[in-house]
Amino acid sequence: MAPSLRSHGPQMPVSTPTSKEETKNISASAGLLKKGEKKQQEAIECVDEVQNEIDRLNEQASEEILKVEQKYDKLRQPFFQKMSELIAKIPNFGLTTFVNHSQTSALLEEDKEALRYLTRVEMTEFEDIKSGYRIDFYFDENPYFENKVLSKEFHLNESGDPSSKTTEIKWESGKDLMKHSSQTQNKAGRKRQHEEPESFFTWFTDHFDAGADELGEVTKDDICSNSLEYYLEEDEDEGEEDEDDEGEEGEKDEGKEH
Repeated sequence: MAPSLRSHGPQMPVSTPTSKEETKNISASAGLLKKGEKKQQEAIECVDEVQNEIDRLNEQASEEILKVEQKYDKLRQPFFQKMSELIAKIPNFGLTTFVNHSQTSALLEEDKEALRYLTRVEMTEFEDIKSGYRIDFYFDENPYFENKVLSKEFHLNESGDPSSKTTEIKWESGKDLMKHSSQTQNKAGRKRQHEEPESFFTWFTDHFDAGADELGEVTKDDICSNSLEYYLEEDEDEGEEDEDDEGEEGEKDEGKEH
């Protein structure tokens, strides 16, 4: 019998020797890969350089904007002073502007009687605008405290941390509204970071979180800048109510005629 051509036992793979051409191609691919990575890294570094230039210009723009703001703040001061003198002649102007503002009206209920003596509110930014501002509340002579002006200042220190400080209120005997307020709430027990102040004077004397003082920001950016607008809202509302009343009366009269 002729010997079988089928081999017995496990078959071993036959390795084909790599040609010089294939080796060259593999090396070229690896080189291209490294070259691509190098180009990518160079592109990233270029993008970073461009971003640094943009940041530098943004910083320069901020400085220029600040100079312009300081310039016009000085130009506005004489007009603010003139406005304050005129506002002082209008009865209940200060109180009315606060009452007509949705974010401040709720704070006035507890202290409304004392705030009837509020004549005007002024805001002054510090010479270095970035360092903070002061709000001055002017009062007529009143039976509650001796101060003619109550001031609250908001500061930013060099590290950017906010803080505030206020005038010490010189209460008349038996008229301290803060004592009344402390009897109606347990300040030590409440989570103040989650609660709004309950009255004007609790806000005024509160320095817990100056960086999140919304009333200070509203007073500075809204009430002090648009005080006449909020003062006049009361007259507009009254006018609308009068028109509604007249309309209702007219409808009733028409009904009677029929």
